Amino acid sequence: MNRIIRIGTRDSELALWQANHVKNKLAKLGQEAVLAPIKSQGDLVLDKPLYELGITGIFTKTLDVAMLKGDIDIAVHSLKDVPTLLPKGIVQAAVLKRANVHDILVHKGLDFLSDEGTVATGSLRRKAQWLHKYPKHKLVDLRGNVNTRLQKLVDNPWNGAIFAKAGLERINLLPKEMVLLDWMLPAPAQGAMMIAAMETDTYCKQVLTALNDDETELCTTIERDFLRTLEGGCTAPIAALATITHHTIKFEGALFSLDGKKKVTIKKDVPINNAHGFGKICAREVLAKGGKELMFTIKKEMQ
Repeated sequence: MNRIIRIGTRDSELALWQANHVKNKLAKLGQEAVLAPIKSQGDLVLDKPLYELGITGIFTKTLDVAMLKGDIDIAVHSLKDVPTLLPKGIVQAAVLKRANVHDILVHKGLDFLSDEGTVATGSLRRKAQWLHKYPKHKLVDLRGNVNTRLQKLVDNPWNGAIFAKAGLERINLLPKEMVLLDWMLPAPAQGAMMIAAMETDTYCKQVLTALNDDETELCTTIERDFLRTLEGGCTAPIAALATITHHTIKFEGALFSLDGKKKVTIKKDVPINNAHGFGKICAREVLAKGGKELMFTIKKEMQ
């Protein structure tokens, strides 16, 4: 007999869109589901950068607790927000087909790019890459859900703010005053949505199998293995992107210093049949090329 699956989600507009997207996909399979919105600590604490809150997975922790308590059956997350090590008892049940992976700059005019300016972002990865390209610019912290961050850009004298394009596209908030940052490497798993379930819940795991996109799952697994091996969690400027072209996996990854002045990068291809462990291999090469020392410096600076 079919169960009614309870979908846990943050209560921001974007998170609710993602949860409804999964609900609609389940409905097409004949599976009834209901939403269970829960406010996360990451949404409530807006006056500190993510890394200062002291934990990784700040946007997923509340839903993890609700699932472990039995209040919800599954949780829908932006995969880039999910810690590389899931809580005991919780598994990745499906990864949906990936949307746009790139970041964008929402701006008030682009004249500042050739001069001094102020750009807002709460991401260490975005900050480091921006400073690497525009060392004269000032970076300010920007927190909150997508709607809150867009409003803060309006309310403050900043020149622009950096967003994930996929998020703004999903809730139809992509402004005309934006430019695609195709030179900026995305966060591992950016643009992908993940559904988590309890390891013991064979019913939900079986149902969710039909929603999994194999190519997205493979690419994001490589990127997240790269992240985990570098020991970045959510607290280091680490970027990664894996793509598949003609049975070949193309990978590009980077580790930056917090000020953007130093970086260790890697570009590597491998046949798709040799994908197992590829993310770890790439990360170890970065560590051997100076990444180990750079990670040590980053951790010391953030203490």
